[in-house]
Amino acid sequence: MKKRTVEITNETGLHTRPGNKFVKLAKSFESEILVSNESGKEVKGTSLLKLLSLGMKKGSLITIVANGKDEDKAVEELTDLLGNLTD
Repeated sequence: MKKRTVEITNETGLHTRPGNKFVKLAKSFESEILVSNESGKEVKGTSLLKLLSLGMKKGSLITIVANGKDEDKAVEELTDLLGNLTD
């Protein structure tokens, strides 16, 4: 299991368009992907609705956990995506 925390820096946070990018990327890995917010709410990273329910705004700290064969690559690529969001 690998995990990493990243800060959302995008002015508008994580909304539908970048959320779709995240979900598409998360589904490309064999590993199970979980995402949690600062209050500890955890959701599957392959569900857009659940991901959006975390309320990721600018400055939010989000933790990504991957468990499986490609967990290192999954965590690296998904945290890079969240850390570099643009509208």
